Amino acid sequence: MSLALSANDPRRQLLHLLDRFGMAGAAAAAAAQLFRAFGLAQADCFERSCAPGHFTGSAWLVDRSGQRVLLTHHRKLGRWLQLGGHADGDADLARVALREAEEESGLTDLVVEAEIYDLDRHVIPARGSEPEHWHYDVRFVVSANGSEAFVVGDESHALAWRDIATIAADAATDESMRRMACKWWERSSNIIPTQPSP
Repeated sequence: MSLALSANDPRRQLLHLLDRFGMAGAAAAAAAQLFRAFGLAQADCFERSCAPGHFTGSAWLVDRSGQRVLLTHHRKLGRWLQLGGHADGDADLARVALREAEEESGLTDLVVEAEIYDLDRHVIPARGSEPEHWHYDVRFVVSANGSEAFVVGDESHALAWRDIATIAADAATDESMRRMACKWWERSSNIIPTQPSP
């Protein structure tokens, strides 16, 4: 439990957010419990040097209309994914998600939501001297409020704004991407679609 940690333990904030996320239902509660158990067991869980795995922060980066998400064709993994990356010691994973979104897209005027949007644990294959390990990925909604003209960085083969409804309807899409897309439409069903700016 969060109360077992000292007042200045950097894990406390994340554990509090996980508790709140877990209130959304049985599936959310199970995911939150898995992440909590890992965080409590690993004092260095925000460092990539934590051998069993580590927390990462990702951004579900939506455009002003709320109908598109910015994805990266990841250079190492060769798949279309949300933006995000390692915490590298930063226990504020919302801040990590925002930083990664800015660095990987070149976009400014981004706003991150404080609450966890999604959780996903996935295995990272061994590569070079780096052994196989787990990423405990904590995802946050990030909204683009300014220019949507991105810049492709070193970590991506490409970036693209993708229609969220198409992702949600495509059974061949990565399971966690489809889950986030479906969750977005459930949450945003009362949003009236708008035409993009010319």
